[in-house]
Amino acid sequence: MTYSVAVSGASGYAGGEILRILAAHPDVEIRTVTAHSNAGQPLIQHQPHLRSLAGLTLQETTPEVLAGHDIVFLALPHGQSGQYTDALGDTPLVIDAGADHRLESVADWEQFYGGDFHEPWVYGVPELPVAGAKQRDRLVGATRIAAPGCNASTVSLSLAPGVAGGVIDPSDIVTVLAVGPSGAGKSLKTSLLASEILGSANPYAVGGTHRHIPEIQQALRAAAAAGDPSTSAEQRVRISFTPVLVPMSRGILATSTAPIAPGASDADIRGAWEAAYADETFVQLLPAGEFPRTADVLGANTALMGLAIDRAANRVVIVTAVDNLVKGTAGAAVQSMNIALGLAEGTALSVNGVAP
Repeated sequence: MTYSVAVSGASGYAGGEILRILAAHPDVEIRTVTAHSNAGQPLIQHQPHLRSLAGLTLQETTPEVLAGHDIVFLALPHGQSGQYTDALGDTPLVIDAGADHRLESVADWEQFYGGDFHEPWVYGVPELPVAGAKQRDRLVGATRIAAPGCNASTVSLSLAPGVAGGVIDPSDIVTVLAVGPSGAGKSLKTSLLASEILGSANPYAVGGTHRHIPEIQQALRAAAAAGDPSTSAEQRVRISFTPVLVPMSRGILATSTAPIAPGASDADIRGAWEAAYADETFVQLLPAGEFPRTADVLGANTALMGLAIDRAANRVVIVTAVDNLVKGTAGAAVQSMNIALGLAEGTALSVNGVAP
């Protein structure tokens, strides 16, 4: 069976990356692409690298245009997806790459985003440990999927094995991320101009204000329940989260640390991550003493991580690299789509990056 697909926000970075991956997918037909201010223009004018899709023209983003497809991807700014998802009740599968359907807590949404709250959908991070299983199990047969925030899924995948295994204390997590500006989208902003970011590193959303914090907390609470199903959903997960904009177009390098749980041995600690990801294709723990570079995952749907045990500081250190537009967003969305539809999970997705 070939599934018909519509992609909204197709002139942006996330929408373009979804299209790039789907263009090589044997089971889908990209039938419709939409935009707002760029509607009426050829897709190739805004995504000149997508040569195989040169025949497509950007249409207006309306419920009527998006309806009638088997699958709709929404790659819209945060707060804009809900107005369309409410009108797509007859669409068999809708995948939102924005934040509108990620959070379970109304209070978190109001604090970090504001505006109308929309019901949470199945979270699109298949490898994430959750109560008794992996998030993958919840994606099977799903009809509504919330693709993750790139920073959030990177940090959650980094720490969830330790939380689920009870070998780290989740109440004192510190994470610092080097992030490429493509994660902020294509909108023109002075702080994202080349003359502003080249040769510089710039922290932003400092002091607990970044919107991905509640998403990480939500994921790590689910991981805590994976280790102990009786764990309360309100278990304390406290995180200091500092992203730093660096002059690389795409990529995330997240360095996350947490205290070692009392009694956890070095073997227990490394074993928690090995057990969590031993059978995973797209999340890989590197050998002891090795750490990833963002260059190693460029263009790949792969999260590479290295683990260190700092006994002097009594902390575990996890360094994880992802391509924010692939594993961080579009790749996770397509991977989740494959699972939901019963297709081979890795269809159209590569573990291989691009070098140099």
